[in-house]
Amino acid sequence: MGHRPEFQAAAGELGRTLAERGIELVYGGAKVGLMGIIADATLAAGGKVLGVIPHSLVAKELAHRGLTELFTVESMHARKTMMAHLSDAFIALPGGWGTLEETFEIVTWAQIGYHQKPVGLLNLNGYYQPLLDFADRAVSDGLLQAPNRRLLHDGPTIPELLRRLEAAKK
Repeated sequence: MGHRPEFQAAAGELGRTLAERGIELVYGGAKVGLMGIIADATLAAGGKVLGVIPHSLVAKELAHRGLTELFTVESMHARKTMMAHLSDAFIALPGGWGTLEETFEIVTWAQIGYHQKPVGLLNLNGYYQPLLDFADRAVSDGLLQAPNRRLLHDGPTIPELLRRLEAAKK
């Protein structure tokens, strides 16, 4: 969950906001971490939550048993594929290696045309600013094309990020 209470508060706010807007949450199906907070907040606000989790993590008792629907799959790759199929957009909260890996994969899939769904970073308190600066540097150094850089959206607040993702869907 991290050490910053504002990350946990944002996770709860995102869950409530999704439920209030009638947006279903699709996520990795675990009961722990910031994603567990989002799932709980979405459910508590009357929203629907779909989880996708590999059998190996269910066996470790990480699965959230109170979801609207929980899908179990064979592998992490199958998990990401199913989540991508079920989702209309993607949001990364502050996170570590797993968050970065999933974000990079889904934006790469957008770059190569596997989907046309918006991908966003909640840049809370500038958490993702170094990554965004890196992406801009990659463009200026000719290693990333500007249209592909624009596939990754960001917003400093949940309402602003949702607004930008909605605009990107049009």
